[in-house]
Amino acid sequence: MSVNSIHWFRKGLRLHDNPALLEAARGSDTLRCVYFLDPWFAGASNRGVNRWRFLLQCLEDLDSSLRKLNSCLFVVRGQPANIFPRLFKEWKVSRLTFECDSEPFGKERDAAIKKLASEAGVEVITKISHTLHDLDRITELNGGQPPLTYKRFQTLVSSMEPPEPPLEPLSRELLGNCVTPVRDNHRERYGVPLLDELGFDTESLDPAVWPGGESEALMRLERHLGPDSNMAWQENFERPKMNSSPLLASPLGLSPYLRFGCLSCRLFYYKLTELYNKVKKNGSPSISLYDKLLWREFFYTAASNNPRFDRMEGNPICIRIPWDRNPEALAKWAEAKTGFPWIDAIMTQLRQEGWIHHLARHAVACFLTRGDLWISWEEGMKVFEELLLDADWSVNAGSWLCHSCSSFFQQFFHCYCPVGFGRRIDPNGDFIRRYLPVLRDFPAKFIYDPWNAPDDVQRAAKCVIGVDYPKPMVNHAEASRLNIERMRQIYQQLSRYRGLSKTVILCVSSRGQERAAWTGRSETSQRKTPTRPQ
Repeated sequence: MSVNSIHWFRKGLRLHDNPALLEAARGSDTLRCVYFLDPWFAGASNRGVNRWRFLLQCLEDLDSSLRKLNSCLFVVRGQPANIFPRLFKEWKVSRLTFECDSEPFGKERDAAIKKLASEAGVEVITKISHTLHDLDRITELNGGQPPLTYKRFQTLVSSMEPPEPPLEPLSRELLGNCVTPVRDNHRERYGVPLLDELGFDTESLDPAVWPGGESEALMRLERHLGPDSNMAWQENFERPKMNSSPLLASPLGLSPYLRFGCLSCRLFYYKLTELYNKVKKNGSPSISLYDKLLWREFFYTAASNNPRFDRMEGNPICIRIPWDRNPEALAKWAEAKTGFPWIDAIMTQLRQEGWIHHLARHAVACFLTRGDLWISWEEGMKVFEELLLDADWSVNAGSWLCHSCSSFFQQFFHCYCPVGFGRRIDPNGDFIRRYLPVLRDFPAKFIYDPWNAPDDVQRAAKCVIGVDYPKPMVNHAEASRLNIERMRQIYQQLSRYRGLSKTVILCVSSRGQERAAWTGRSETSQRKTPTRPQ
């Protein structure tokens, strides 16, 4: 009896280190690789265009790689639960494989598909490859509950075996006699669509700063950790500076590729280990070497059994904070019209390119929530979900929980100044000049606070504040003092409330290393802290 397999791509958009894909090919007579695209979520108003472009580039690259193996990608329009029963019958499917999804929505979706497959007599094989470890095992080691402090998470991971080594890519040798049946109308029926076919206006779209796809991801990894990478990086084991400003996108950046699974986190882990051993020669690497990956893993674990991880209401690990509802202020923040050049330049970069540096993420998250505007972290999370290439559900929500001091991090008195913080990073204001050209002619002395510039300086810069660029929407000194006092009162009430959920107490009571993946050197705190992969 013939074995007809489907491999279902979701994340994990790659051929290297893809155990579920290899299982689909093993002993199969036919193999079809599918990706479900719901065009109803694309759209009409160019919202999230960078994310959609990145995804389509990933799919194009994946299709190109499969075609080199005499296969191809089937992009199916619609919802998996609606389409799979037809595909099972039409293609006489006997095996379905896919990568495990640790997030609650993914678990629910996958359970429904497994049920449909069982009813159709289709074998289902799933494999873990989007995370370094089996997250259920971490939870099991912690007594059945996900660890809610990074320190505890590190302790658990240190007691486990190292991650499984990455597997070889799918190849013609591994495919053997397995074939992919393709009809003449494949492009029309299952081809990767273009952006404009999904309703996006591409005429005014700038070239992608972050090209999507596995091929790009592997080239970046090689530049980052390969034998030809920067010698200072290899000799001192310090990341090289590729830009005059660290705030600009780096050709070494990897975070969007990890998010979409174009790059295996296990391959990154072992490449990092290999380079460390080559440079240091003696001794084993500390677990801190892998902080960039482990913070990602920590948030995945924390969110794995919490379907309300992305909201305040009903979330057992989130402090209930009475945030203000202010749609007008939220819109000014999201649309880069706050009147603070540092904040507006960051939000402009995010909207144009789909990425911002982790220190920039600190700044705009603090400004929106506990720093200045007192608007819920949930609103900021939604904007990032729309615009940020590397925002996935667990890490995005976890980072916003942390930076709003709603969970994981309690040092609410550390507040980023929307003037001084940027000035310390980029004293000349080159970042602002790049993304806010209306301010480019201001002298460095005033570019972070142009409202303080004398009238003649504003006229000379051809930018009058309040006319050509908005006045500051808040008084930072007053707003931050008020909001720190609000947070202090909330935490005082929290410590006195004996009936509080133990999980909330656990999340907010541990000092030291309980920091989110966006953290870096705070303006007020000089301790070194881990950062996300950039």
